[in-house]
Amino acid sequence: MVLGHDGRESGPALLAAFARGATSQGNEVVNAGLLPTPALAHAAHSGGCIAVAITASHNPWHDNGVKVFAPGGRKLTDDTQQRIESHWHGQRESGDTSQSSSTGTADVPTVDGSVGAAYVEAMTTTLIIPSFTGTEVIVDCANGATSSVAEPVTSALGLSATILNDAPTGRNINDACGATHPGGLAARCAERGVPGIAFDGDGDRLIAVDERGNVVDGDRLIALAAVDLHRRGELRNDTVVVTSMTNLGFHRAMQREHITTVTTDVGDRAVLAAMEEGGFVLGGEQSGHIIHSRYATTGDGMLSALLLLDLVRRSGGTLSALSDAVMTRMPQVLRNVRVTKNPKDVAALIKEDLAREEALLGDDGRIVVRASGTEPVVRIMVEAESQALADGVAARLEQVVAAHS
Repeated sequence: MVLGHDGRESGPALLAAFARGATSQGNEVVNAGLLPTPALAHAAHSGGCIAVAITASHNPWHDNGVKVFAPGGRKLTDDTQQRIESHWHGQRESGDTSQSSSTGTADVPTVDGSVGAAYVEAMTTTLIIPSFTGTEVIVDCANGATSSVAEPVTSALGLSATILNDAPTGRNINDACGATHPGGLAARCAERGVPGIAFDGDGDRLIAVDERGNVVDGDRLIALAAVDLHRRGELRNDTVVVTSMTNLGFHRAMQREHITTVTTDVGDRAVLAAMEEGGFVLGGEQSGHIIHSRYATTGDGMLSALLLLDLVRRSGGTLSALSDAVMTRMPQVLRNVRVTKNPKDVAALIKEDLAREEALLGDDGRIVVRASGTEPVVRIMVEAESQALADGVAARLEQVVAAHS
């Protein structure tokens, strides 16, 4: 069982607790230390073992959680996760906490650097990407897990990389940096006229910035990859998988390119399930979680970044030109409403107000209202023909949701 963590203060202690529990049940534990979640998925795939990432991804430093990969590198199904959680809650309710009372770091294996080294080798040799000698890029590691691999990967591929926010202190992960806060990176890119890549805390997603300082989100990145693969005859079944949050402009762009779009619920597991069912090779989310199933079993920020840089190089153009041309983004508003407890079906809770706003938008807009899967927040997404219309609908729905919280 391979265990790793991101840059949070609680990571080593939680890893230690998990390791003791796993060892007590007869498992052999490898401590991979600070490492991106996709590196652990790679270990599960290549080694046929269980891999566990102690991480809360893009959340603040004080949060933490667990991502588990089964042998072969796939995330656990919803059903399996729910059964594990039910078992855990059952133990707590019965007062049986004997195996979870200690969170110290004693008797934990020392960090094994071979897991990270194997991931770096995969990124620099398996993809068969020619050297980027002379190509400049700015990389923002979000003071998270990619801090341990960004320099060796970029150096091995000949990239002239300026690496930012690669010094985790335990409390600075995702703090005004990385994929969730790309503003600082955008300013640096605009100043120097070079593209940039921003990872999230555990390195399974990315957001790009073009050489003019414009943020390039997951929708545009997936669109670029889909069109590139399609034109080269490598987009299996001429299909790409996205979620309900994907911008309407993306769907229209895919129609122009004669690419079929499959839409799933929000979440990378839903995307991956649809990809596996249809045998598709590309899918992802607006947040920058992109799955290239020819090379990986889960979203991988570093992998996606390297494939993007290779795409730009092969085009002979710039990221800004490619991004501008690939799709026209519909005005979109995203609102997060903090609630006391996430409702089971928020759409049903506000169905009358929702129906009225949907009728106002007609066929030239969309509304998605859903509860977050990671925090007590209801997320509202509105797309419309104009920014003013989208803002108005989102504001009214925000008030409705807040009134029910």
